[in-house]
Amino acid sequence: MVLAAGRGERLRPLTDTTPKPLLVVRGRPLIEHLLLALAAAGVREAVVNHSWLGGALLSVLGDGSAYGLTLSYSDESTGALETGGGIFRALPLLGPGPFIVVNGDVWTDYPFATLCRDDALGERDLARLVLVPNPAHHASGDFALEGTRVRSVGATRHTFSGIGLYRAALFDGCEPRAFPLAPLLRKAAEEDRVAGELYGGEWTDVGSIERLKALG
Repeated sequence: MVLAAGRGERLRPLTDTTPKPLLVVRGRPLIEHLLLALAAAGVREAVVNHSWLGGALLSVLGDGSAYGLTLSYSDESTGALETGGGIFRALPLLGPGPFIVVNGDVWTDYPFATLCRDDALGERDLARLVLVPNPAHHASGDFALEGTRVRSVGATRHTFSGIGLYRAALFDGCEPRAFPLAPLLRKAAEEDRVAGELYGGEWTDVGSIERLKALG
């Protein structure tokens, strides 16, 4: 699943007329880079959620065949549901097995095939998170890492990249409304049910015009 329903307030005025995932980096919209990378890793079906200017996403991406994928869409045009609520709404489209989720405003060379391995999740794990070194705009980080286990607290915290592998059971007990993902992840981490890795490759959260320009 590629999360593409955000308004992109910090990227205005660009996002007044273009959904954030369609902003162009190095010759292609951000979301196209992600879809091609997922397809190269062996993913064959993907879900894209949309809200603000969602019609533009459907027009550009179509059925996904241009990227080697079959695309489905989760419509949040009546109001974006935040990360947790957006994933929860899309669960019927995501199937019974573990699924990858990536933020649609991320630029990265992360090898998604890592999340496609049979051993990417332990038997009890509800999630696997890709963490990255803290960027200057988020110096305090989000989660600690103890070996391959994600902790909600720790002396050294890293930033959640917006890339993860999840089981639908993470959302057990949730209701159809807008809600964030982070509290679910922290609870699961406290129960030692979240695996993780620290990725040191290329990664940018394209959350400002300055960061967009820096990518060229």
